[in-house]
Amino acid sequence: MKSNTFLRHIRESFKSLGRNGWMTFASASAVTVTLILVGVFFAIMMNLNHMASSIESDVEIRVYIDRTATEEDATALEEKIATLPKVDSVTFSGKDEELDSLISSLGEEGEAFKLFQQDNPLNDVYVVQAKTPSDTIPLAEEIDEMEFTANVNYGQGTVENLFSTINFGRNIGIILIVGLLFTAMFLISNTIKITIVSRRHEIEIMRLVGATNSFIRWPFFLEGLWLGLLGSIIPVAAVGTAYYYFYDYVSPKLQGHFIQLLEVTPFVYQVGAILILLGAIIGVWGSLMSVRKFLKI
Repeated sequence: MKSNTFLRHIRESFKSLGRNGWMTFASASAVTVTLILVGVFFAIMMNLNHMASSIESDVEIRVYIDRTATEEDATALEEKIATLPKVDSVTFSGKDEELDSLISSLGEEGEAFKLFQQDNPLNDVYVVQAKTPSDTIPLAEEIDEMEFTANVNYGQGTVENLFSTINFGRNIGIILIVGLLFTAMFLISNTIKITIVSRRHEIEIMRLVGATNSFIRWPFFLEGLWLGLLGSIIPVAAVGTAYYYFYDYVSPKLQGHFIQLLEVTPFVYQVGAILILLGAIIGVWGSLMSVRKFLKI
């Protein structure tokens, strides 16, 4: 396409937006409302996913070393565990550390366990972290088969339910976001169809004088692009501002907890870029589908 022709299409697309002011407003508003919903839900899902990932990363395997194992046996066990491909790290926790941790976790009730400091009945422990959370269960089962392991604990039952719930939540979130996007495309497509109906005669004249299909489509392509970009301005500003104040209010209350919100920067910029891209895609898609299916160009 020649540059003069392309510039002509750009001028015509802007003129058309001005001539069809109310329809431009209706189309951009449809994009705005839908993208606000998508943006809010996307921000919620990303933070839930971040929290879920934090919880998953805290899942660890505790390997209790057999009390009959010698120091050489324990070292050999550690080396064997460390060589497993699914293992990310192995940390030793002596029985004295385990007892101190138990006493600390129980508060005042833990004072009674100080009696065992002279004759500690606990086992030395290897704390194993899997490379990925999904490897935790099979890795624990593999370690449990090794010699000199008295017990292997990873929160059996609870961990399986946790992973299942997290995966279910992620899948539901993806389905809802995809559903919102298709709803947006449907709304935009039908709104733009009304605009195209009012310009049927203009398009017929262009075809009669020999305009090609691509020549006719280009202005609509650009109009859809401008509508999508125009409709994404308010959602980007609204979601970004709302998240900033929400983070500023909630984040201090979560200090000291293992669950944290995503930092405002760069999260807000990422969400903004995604909404702008979605707005452009939705606008272009809705415009082209309207031209192709409704006018049979």
